[in-house]
Amino acid sequence: MHFLRTLSTLVLGLSSLVSAATYTNPIKAKDGSDPHIVYTAGYYYLMASLPEANTTTWTSLQITRATTINGLKSGETKVVYTQSSGSRSGNIWAPELHYLDNAWYIYFTAGDGKDLGTQRPHVLKGGASPWDSFSFLSTLSSAWGIDGTILRFSSWGNYFVYSCFLNGSPQSLCISKLNSPGSIGSPKLLSQPTLSWETVRNPVNEGPAAMYHGGKTYLTYSASDCWTTSYSLGLLTWNGSGDPSLAASWSKSGPLLTSANGNYGTGHNGFFQSPDGTEIWNVYHATANSAGACDGNRYTMVNKVNWNSNGTPNLGTPAKLGTSFTGPSGE
Repeated sequence: MHFLRTLSTLVLGLSSLVSAATYTNPIKAKDGSDPHIVYTAGYYYLMASLPEANTTTWTSLQITRATTINGLKSGETKVVYTQSSGSRSGNIWAPELHYLDNAWYIYFTAGDGKDLGTQRPHVLKGGASPWDSFSFLSTLSSAWGIDGTILRFSSWGNYFVYSCFLNGSPQSLCISKLNSPGSIGSPKLLSQPTLSWETVRNPVNEGPAAMYHGGKTYLTYSASDCWTTSYSLGLLTWNGSGDPSLAASWSKSGPLLTSANGNYGTGHNGFFQSPDGTEIWNVYHATANSAGACDGNRYTMVNKVNWNSNGTPNLGTPAKLGTSFTGPSGE
């Protein structure tokens, strides 16, 4: 009898652990576009842009935190940035959290809310925790630019990669040296949309995201117009030795993640580590609109990154909403 009670307790305990480590997509069912997640000090932090009431203009930045991925659906939230007027008060997009020089920073895009030509990359400075208060630090470029991220190298230093128009290019990826968290150098073209899957409706490269694995440095990005179902993820792979600010030091492949199972326009992703640091996870948005969409109906999804036999990343196929998955290792 004692053995049976012990076995029953063990089974119940294991069942509880399994239950606690499962989740279903979407993580954020509405206004879940351009998502970004970091895990630090026991919490996941999900960044999102929020629209003004009864409008489609994004006017504030919100952080949600929780101790599990599934917990982000109802986690603690707070608005960390909003502006009622001015050059960074509207069309607030693509917030990302990055830890640099012993503080957290939020890189984001914003303009005056009236003219998309006024979109610029900006940065907020926080404290030792993503839950601390943030204040405006700087505008990183006087030229049009969106969707900025940080790319790190041990021997080359840090770079800022973002979507740009430069020297007559279509909407491409630019790379600039990150002189400090609030200052960048002159931009260079890193990737231009030239392949068929990058040019549907409009030629677009945007939403870059860095990933490091097995001694290799990768940069994913979103390609084609987001108002189409062809919006998908491409991949740049650094050659391991060349100047990372030169396009010739990178090879391009893709698409890696495409529409499937009722999820359309899969793109604008970010990467984060599992709590135990053994896994890399992909967070991205999609829409149920079978024509593709760029609006607040996009939702946030997460899936584990797997690896092909040749060491390249495998981002898988977005499953039907409501499918149950095992959560990140260490939850």
